[in-house]
This record gives sequence, C-alpha cells and structure tokens, in this order.
Amino acid sequence: MGRRSRRAVLSAIRIVSDDLRHPAVIALLDYHLQQAVANSPADSVFALDLNGLRAPDVALWSAWEGDVLLALGAMRHLDAVHGELKSMRTAPDQLRKGAGGLMLGYLIAEGRARGYRRLSLETGSNAAFAPARAMYARAGFVECGPFGDYSDSEFSLYYTRDLGAPAVRPNG
Repeated sequence: MGRRSRRAVLSAIRIVSDDLRHPAVIALLDYHLQQAVANSPADSVFALDLNGLRAPDVALWSAWEGDVLLALGAMRHLDAVHGELKSMRTAPDQLRKGAGGLMLGYLIAEGRARGYRRLSLETGSNAAFAPARAMYARAGFVECGPFGDYSDSEFSLYYTRDLGAPAVRPNG
C-alpha cells in the first residue's frame, strides 16, 4: 500500500476511550493474554486482564474503522511525570496496516497531554515480541532498566521515551 493510500485508510480510523464492554474488545484482550502466556515464561507475564485494565490508574483506548476493531492500547499512571504503556495489541487480521503505529502515536500524544515527561514499557526479549520492539524503536523508545514495580529479569526488556518538558500554558 502506498504512502498516500495508507494515509487515506488511517484517516478513517477513530480512537475512543474504551469501557471494556464491547465483545470485540474483550475478545482481543483475551487473545492478548493468551499470546502473552504462550510466548513468555510464567513469571514474566505482565499483561493486564480485564480487572487490571479497570483499575483507576489505567486508561484503555480502542481503534476502530467502522465497526471493525483494529487495535488496543492502555496507559498506566505511575506518577505525575511518568506513564507506562500497557496492553498494546493489534487485531491479528489487521497486522502491518498501520493501526498499531497509529495507536502508539495516540498514546504518546495522550502522555504529553497528561503532562508526562516520560513513557515507559516492558516487553519480551524473544522473537515473538520482535515486531513490537521494532515499532517502539521506530517511535523513539530506547532500552532502559526496570522501572516502577518491575525487577530485572532475563526475559523482560524495558523501554522508555522522553516526552520533553510539559508545555507551558499562558495564564488567563
């Protein structure tokens, strides 16, 4: 798909704050958890289930084209200047169409809007997670050490992206 065609397709996508009720969202989150369990050691599965995504410090968004769910992404509030990306997942039939990158861009913009100076994430080090790591690197994320409640492990890799100083808003 050419650059112009991809832009036209992506412009038809809407991203919404999600309430975790839609069957397609629940199904994609179930798939996300199944894949995390299948591709990670048992002590290295940090994907959030529905209850975890309903926590007050977590927000979830879904990307749609018409009534087709394309991707999901969540953000956990760590502190006033630091957020964590969680539960990034593109629907299996939507891979390599740009929806994951669009969701990641939305989450980065949301992090800035919240005043975060940094966004971080944890992901796996094996081949199953290579496409995600490549997407994060293209978006400016760099490897870092464990953050938040994570501890160093042989399986997990940690990434962060500096969002810069928060915007200064004029008084009035």
